[in-house]
Amino acid sequence: MQYDAVLFDFDGVVVETPSSRRLSDALERTYAKFGRSGPTAKTLRELMSGDFESIADRCRHLEIDADVFCTQATRDLIRTQLGAVERGLRSVYDDVAAVRSLEQPLGVVSDNHPTVVTKLLDRVRLRSLFETVHGCPLTPDGFARRKPDPTNIENAMDSLEAESALYVGDRSVDVRAAHNAGIDSALLTRSSADCKTDTDTGTEIETADTRDVTPTYRLHRSRNCRRCSSESPLIRFTVVNYRRSPIADPALVTGGN
Repeated sequence: MQYDAVLFDFDGVVVETPSSRRLSDALERTYAKFGRSGPTAKTLRELMSGDFESIADRCRHLEIDADVFCTQATRDLIRTQLGAVERGLRSVYDDVAAVRSLEQPLGVVSDNHPTVVTKLLDRVRLRSLFETVHGCPLTPDGFARRKPDPTNIENAMDSLEAESALYVGDRSVDVRAAHNAGIDSALLTRSSADCKTDTDTGTEIETADTRDVTPTYRLHRSRNCRRCSSESPLIRFTVVNYRRSPIADPALVTGGN
């Protein structure tokens, strides 16, 4: 099938996943600026899942305005993520340049803050590849648009004037968001455990919820898998025979249905 556009998730697909420890440390600084202490790991999970109600409840308990807290958290989280890239603690994946071979308009749809996404793309000189970028600010509206809600995917397609699209992600929520938007999905696996790797600790996180979904295509890369090549799945996906079909090397890409 040919697509009018190809959309990509950001963290874990274009750039390495941010360190959960560094993000928790950033939230600890946020709490400290209000003269409070809070459960930073739990707060991070709530921010990442879009659970504004829990954040608002905690802020009321701590006598902090929730909107003011989210504004300060945004500043601290953005500064932390940009700093990690500047210090070489977080990198763009080498294979991303392969998407230059695609003829379709490209876009990014991420749950990360739009400022983080656009600034990181600028820093790694990839901004020109993507005609539209959509993220989720730390606001009630931004939380509501987090995946699997299809709003940002639909807005990206509208921006690109695309009636059909393929969404490339690395989590089950990406597959569900594509399904909710009525488009095909490609699930990218960069590790043998079907999960992401924390760039700070090197440990794998979000273990294998990807097995519970049925993407249109699966893109594999694992040193321990006999089906997989050492070559990047994005390179094989975009270069090998893409113009005729999004299914490239069958050793790396398999139909999900």
